[in-house]
Amino acid sequence: MTMILYGIPNCDTVKKARRWLDGQGVSYRFHDVRKDGLDAARLQGWIDALGWERLLNRAGTTFRKLPDAQKEGLDAASAKALMLEQPAMIRRPVVEAAGTVSAGFSADEWKARFAA
Repeated sequence: MTMILYGIPNCDTVKKARRWLDGQGVSYRFHDVRKDGLDAARLQGWIDALGWERLLNRAGTTFRKLPDAQKEGLDAASAKALMLEQPAMIRRPVVEAAGTVSAGFSADEWKARFAA
């Protein structure tokens, strides 16, 4: 199974997820969404699979710094535009593996999903 882990290298949750994968011996490819970019079609696929509400990280600093006018009345199109403009607003990590997509890290869920 080819796994791709999308995130930002200095994100604490991404660091935890990578340490967990390394500790379990799970191979993956890391994709830095800031440095390596993120295309609109891939983001749309994640939105289709998870919903923009699940994907948008409202708790993060980047989102909280937005003016209130931008935070209010969000819909799928405006949330997608924000996430494309500032990938730090995406809940991390996003993992593509075996035809599925997930966002966030939970050792218990990942153990059931990825550990051999």
